[in-house]
Amino acid sequence: MEKISYPATQRRYRADEHIRELTAGVRLSHKVFIQPLFVDASVEAPRYVDGLNEVRVDSTVSVIETIAADLEAGITKFLLFPVPAKKSVKNFDYSFAVAVIKNIRTHFGDRVWVAADLCLCSYTEHGHCGILNEKGTKLLNNPTVAELAKYATLLADAGANCIAPSDMMDGRIGAIRAQLDVLGYDDVSIMSYAAKFSSQFYGPFRDACHSAPSAGGLKNRKTYQIDAANLNDAVASALRDEKEGADILMVKPAALYTDVIKTLKQQTLKPVAAYHVSGEYAAVEMLAEKGMADRSAVHLEVWTAMVRSGADIIISYAARNAKQWIEEKKY
Repeated sequence: MEKISYPATQRRYRADEHIRELTAGVRLSHKVFIQPLFVDASVEAPRYVDGLNEVRVDSTVSVIETIAADLEAGITKFLLFPVPAKKSVKNFDYSFAVAVIKNIRTHFGDRVWVAADLCLCSYTEHGHCGILNEKGTKLLNNPTVAELAKYATLLADAGANCIAPSDMMDGRIGAIRAQLDVLGYDDVSIMSYAAKFSSQFYGPFRDACHSAPSAGGLKNRKTYQIDAANLNDAVASALRDEKEGADILMVKPAALYTDVIKTLKQQTLKPVAAYHVSGEYAAVEMLAEKGMADRSAVHLEVWTAMVRSGADIIISYAARNAKQWIEEKKY
């Protein structure tokens, strides 16, 4: 009987760990990870967030302990979400966010890079990302932008390295950049939530920040966040933000939107950040909790997919584990 021979081609690249490392197109590094931080003015002791394994909302005291531990784990970059104790519809008090950033800077100096999330959803009684009309049926673009620009300068003055506007108003990047430059903060960067979709995967985050929308005539954020079905809107919004002065363009969510990351990366030379959001993170954690997957291996696979799509920066609730997991080579 004639022996059948099959040509050995692709499987040679999979033969052992060494050749897989040499030929991998993606090489993860913990140095490109950003760890989100929640700090709540109303808590005296940290509380853990429902659905977000190992993620907690810190007090002004415990956040220092959290950052110190993250530094030991190799993470030096953070995205801060300050949650004030008092909510209102106007005349917002930003003193808590300012105090938190100053406290972090006092303790850690230049050892840490702090991006401050810029939005009004944690400040407003209705939970929306800006100022509503009197009937509560529409989010007003220009008054919101003016308020955000004011807030941004206070965050920069407190010591934020980066401003991260997540509100999705038109023109806010240009307004913030102009205001920062006028006041001499030209070295403060802007990481824009450039392609932020109206998603079902934000639930645990809204619990952490007390930011679920609840206005009488405006029950969701679909009038200002991007429709999941509209790729062109996402790319156009991101490229507009680039022209207005954004230094980093973020795609949020990320794991289910790798096509957006890829398409955007093909049209910009700016760094693209991928935000693995709370619901996506929770889904991975539930798989691991049920014994259906290896926790670190799944996170590593997700991160690899995002980098393979074109992401330069990864924002993940598991960022503090990145160095250890990457070194363990489970991906």
